[in-house]
Amino acid sequence: MLRHLTPAASGRGAGSDRKTSVLRRLSATAVAFTTAAAAMVVPATHAQAAAFKVLVFSKTAAFRHDSIPAGIQAIRSLGSANDFTVDATEDANAFTTGNLAQYKAVIFLSTTGDVLNASQQTAFQSYVDGGGGYVGVHSASDTEYDWPYYGQLMGAWFKDHPAIQQATLKEEDRAHAATAHLGQTWTRTDEWYNYRTNPRANVHVLQSLNESSYSGGNMGDHPITWCHPQAAGRSFYTGLGHTQESYSDSNFRTLLLGGIRYAAKATNADCRPENGYTTLYNGSTTGWTQAGPGSFANSDATLTSQGGMGMLWYNAKELGSYSLKLDWRMTGDSNSGVVVGFPATSDPQTALDTGYEVQIDATDTADKTTGAIYGFKSADLTARDAALNPPGQWNTYELLVEGERLQVFLNGTKINDFTNSDPVRSLQQGYIGIQNHGSGDVVSFRNIRIKELSGPSSSPSPSPSPSPPASPSASPSASPTPPAGGTSALRGVASNRCLDVNGASQSNGAQVLIWDCNGGNNQKWTSTSASELRVYGNKCLDVNGGGTANGTAVIIWDCNGQNNQKWRFNSDGSITAVGANKCLDVSGTANGTKAQIYTCNGQNNQKWTRV
Repeated sequence: MLRHLTPAASGRGAGSDRKTSVLRRLSATAVAFTTAAAAMVVPATHAQAAAFKVLVFSKTAAFRHDSIPAGIQAIRSLGSANDFTVDATEDANAFTTGNLAQYKAVIFLSTTGDVLNASQQTAFQSYVDGGGGYVGVHSASDTEYDWPYYGQLMGAWFKDHPAIQQATLKEEDRAHAATAHLGQTWTRTDEWYNYRTNPRANVHVLQSLNESSYSGGNMGDHPITWCHPQAAGRSFYTGLGHTQESYSDSNFRTLLLGGIRYAAKATNADCRPENGYTTLYNGSTTGWTQAGPGSFANSDATLTSQGGMGMLWYNAKELGSYSLKLDWRMTGDSNSGVVVGFPATSDPQTALDTGYEVQIDATDTADKTTGAIYGFKSADLTARDAALNPPGQWNTYELLVEGERLQVFLNGTKINDFTNSDPVRSLQQGYIGIQNHGSGDVVSFRNIRIKELSGPSSSPSPSPSPSPPASPSASPSASPTPPAGGTSALRGVASNRCLDVNGASQSNGAQVLIWDCNGGNNQKWTSTSASELRVYGNKCLDVNGGGTANGTAVIIWDCNGQNNQKWRFNSDGSITAVGANKCLDVSGTANGTKAQIYTCNGQNNQKWTRV
C-alpha cells in the first residue's frame, strides 16, 4: 500500500476532497499563523477564541499584597485584548451557585486567610467539579487552610518564603499555553514560596525553581507553577506574582493569560500528573538518526521538519510496552505523524509499511487526519475536536502501547483505541520516529519522553508506602466479587492481601494500599447505591485529584458524589473507577504496595474478592 509517497498520493492535489472532510477547526486566521506568531499572546481576532467571562476574587483575611490593584488591571487588560470580560470583587457573597454559573473561571488573586464560609465553599466546590475553572495566583496558596478540598484543588499550601530576589526557573512543560512562549529557563525577580508539601505526585508541573540560583529554597524538588484536572473542571496555580512589577512583565502576563485560558477551557493541555518519564529529546539529538530525504532543524530544544518525505527515528533502543509523550505544533494545513512499532530501517517508507503512524494533519479523511492510525482507524472525531488546539498552538500526544494495543491521548483526552491484528506487524517490539512529510509541511516537536512499562499487562511500580504492623488473622475463603452492596474487606486475588487505609488514618488524602487482612475498620468497605466505596462510614475511596492517568493514586476523601469517587463492580472481579474508566490496581503483592488506577487488563492484580 502506498502511503505518503507524494503530495498527490496523500490527497494534496487540486482536486482533493480533503477540504470537505471532518476537521473544520482550521480557519483563515489559523492557517495564517506562523511559527513565530505562535509564541505571542493570543490575539482577540483568533478564530478559535470564544468570548467568556471570569471573576477575579481578591479578598484577604491576613496579609494583603499591594500588587492586587495592578493584578486586577493586568487581567482586565488581558481580557480586553483576548476576548474575555472581567468582573472583580472582594465580596464572598458572590460565591453562590447562580452567580458563579456565569463565569468560565474564578481567579483567586493573592487571597489570604479564611475567605469563604461553609455555604460559599459548597457553591464553589460544585462550580469547579461541575466544569468551572480555578486560577490561583501567588498567595492563593496562603488561603483556606482548614478546607481540605481547597488544598486538593490548589495543590499545596504555603509554608514560608525568603526575601524577594532573583531566581531561575526551569520550564518543564513548553507546550502549555502558559509556558510555551518561554525558553528552557527563565530568570526573574519575585518572592519565592516554599510549600508545606511537594504537589508533584498530584499535579502536572509546568515550572520548577532551581534552588541553587537563590537563597532560601528548602524543598529540593521545587514546583512553582502547575495545573491539573479537578473532576469536570480545571485548576491552574502559579506562585509568581508578588510584586507590582510582575503585572507589567510581558512574559508573566502571557503566563497568566495561558493559565486563565486553560482554566476557562479556551485552550487545551495535558495536565494529568506526569512522573517517571525519561527524556528522549529535549535539545539533544543523541540517539536519533535521519532516514530518507529532508531533515529537522534543531533550535531552542525544538525540532522543526523541513523537506522530505523522511523520518527522524530513535535508534538507541527498541521498545516494547511504553507510554510515549511528545508535544507538537503545526503551521497551516501541514502534515506529519509519529511512527511506532517498526523494525530498524533506513527507509521511511518501510517504517510506514511495517509499523503504524499516528497522524498529524489538519484536514484529511477520517482515517488520515489528526489522531488517526493512518489508513487503519479514525480517531473519535467528537472527542478529538474537543481536545485539539488549532494550527499555531501546541498539542500533546500520549501514545500508550501495551502489547498489540495502541491508545492515543490528545491533550489528556483519549481519542483512539486500536489493536493490531495484522500478523505481519507487531507493536510489541519496535522503534519510534517522527515524520518530516515534505516541502511546505512545517511541524515542530518538543519534549519527547518515554515511560517504559514492564510488560503488555503490567502497571508501573510506585514507591511503597509502609503501613504499621498489623495483627494477622485468618482469611476466610472468598467467592467472586458480587454486585455492589454490604460491608466487607476487599482482598486482592494476586496478593491475597486486603485493601487498607494506611496507618488506619481517617484524614483526607490518606493513601490506600494493600496489607495483610486483619479485620480492622480501615479494611472494611461499604458499597452504596451511589456507587461509592465507603470506609469509616463517611470517607470514600477516591481517585486523587480526579486524575485519569495510569498510576494516579487512590486515597480516601470526604464523600462528595463526584465521579472520581464512583466505582463499578465487574463480573471478572475487577473494579472500575467510573470517572477515569480504569481499574483499581496494585503493581505488586508486598505489604504497603499502593493502590492506583490503571488501564484494565484482566490480570489478577486488578481482581478483588469480598471476604
